[in-house]
Amino acid sequence: MTTGGFTSEQLELEEQVLVLPHCDLKDAVTIGEIAVQLARRESLAISIEVRLGEWTVFHTALPGAKPEQPSWIARKARVVMATGHSTMLERVKAEEAGIDWYATYGLPEETHAIHGGGLPLNVSGQGLVGILLISGLPQVEDHLFGIRVVTEFLARVGENE
Repeated sequence: MTTGGFTSEQLELEEQVLVLPHCDLKDAVTIGEIAVQLARRESLAISIEVRLGEWTVFHTALPGAKPEQPSWIARKARVVMATGHSTMLERVKAEEAGIDWYATYGLPEETHAIHGGGLPLNVSGQGLVGILLISGLPQVEDHLFGIRVVTEFLARVGENE
């Protein structure tokens, strides 16, 4: 059994389905704002970050957030940048294969975290353009919250296009 009961197949399909039609600065900030709206509604003590490439374009810590969350966010971001995949997918693939992800990739755990909550922002025809990062919940919940945010963004974009 993998973390969260996920399979790599499920998580890969999730990434294929959650492809954005576009993601510019305005879109990235909107994604962050959606995350804040959802988190406030549920009184979640989380930190949220959205990046376009290496550029942090949105960051907030909500009431109750912890000072170590930005460190987790940075470590998760490095995994997504290195692999192009969600941190949860990388964790589950390593669990399924029975490998030490850090040793296999030659990346230190001190700077990289295969803990749920780092999600690639892929654009149709372009691939990885950014990252949505959530920290503060148990890792499966961080991942699922991020999925809800991207799904809500896609629903809003669909209504406007």
